[in-house]
Amino acid sequence: MDLIHRPRRLRRSETLRKMVRETRVSKSSLIYPMFVVEGQNVQEEIPSMAGQYRWSIDRLPEQAEALLKLGVDKVMLFGIPGHKDACGSEAYAEHGVVQEAMRALKARFPELYLIGDVCMCEYTSHGHCGILDGDYVDNDRTLEYLAKIAVSQVQAGADMVAPSDMMDGRVAAIRDALDDAGYVNTPILSYAVKYASSFYGPFRDAADSAPAFGDRKQYQMDYHNSREAVKEALTDVDEGADLLMVKPAMAYGDIIARVKEVTDVPVAAYSVSGEYCMVKTCGRLGYVDETAMLCEIAASAFRAGADIYLSYFAPELARAMDEGRIG
Repeated sequence: MDLIHRPRRLRRSETLRKMVRETRVSKSSLIYPMFVVEGQNVQEEIPSMAGQYRWSIDRLPEQAEALLKLGVDKVMLFGIPGHKDACGSEAYAEHGVVQEAMRALKARFPELYLIGDVCMCEYTSHGHCGILDGDYVDNDRTLEYLAKIAVSQVQAGADMVAPSDMMDGRVAAIRDALDDAGYVNTPILSYAVKYASSFYGPFRDAADSAPAFGDRKQYQMDYHNSREAVKEALTDVDEGADLLMVKPAMAYGDIIARVKEVTDVPVAAYSVSGEYCMVKTCGRLGYVDETAMLCEIAASAFRAGADIYLSYFAPELARAMDEGRIG
């Protein structure tokens, strides 16, 4: 057969396939989420997220050291406080669990890049992401608290803050507060496009952050919408966001692509707890090759346009890169 175009020519060997690969994945793009609890000598496995743990501050260094050896040098910290109240006061306390964790990690591992999740749901007694007015989360009252959280984290050693609350105007409020406190060079990674998703279930178990009533659909986005994602992304860029997040990742490749197309800032995708749980469960039951699947899911996010990837599989992805299974 007289064929001029034979696409298979470029698939004949592993070396050739890697040379012409369109999507590149590197360890420098990975962020690993970690959960911190109060107490001593705590390494508590999360029931719904096999292989993930809640760590006390004294046990964090061993995990940080293991990550650094794999080449994963960025972590996002989530705190589970011993005390919760209506205004989530432990979220911005000088000696809160995340703040103390940041001080401990930064003192021992200055090369570890620390990102603080700025939200209130883990810290409030009602489990919502802001200050309540009856059953309604009061947007504008919440902004003051989010700004306090961000400043307290940066004072404790955070290199970047990542507001995940989905309040309108939070990026501008945090930017103003950081600048006023002298932290003009601290970047904001905004969870600009965060959907109200069933994929978050295991995280709420991990962070003890399930809402005591109702749900979060009054402030997180409706998963039917994509044009709204563009509006949210552009609004946050206008308010001063340095990077944008799309959450979740796996079922939202179209959204990652749209946000990438309409903005000129780096785009992150969060491979959330539900994705992790599905892959782990299928792998444990022997239904899939777990490593092959997690690599394929990660590559899909980068193929859609993500520059940064938050994943509970970050250590496994780093190992897979070393083995040449993704990269």
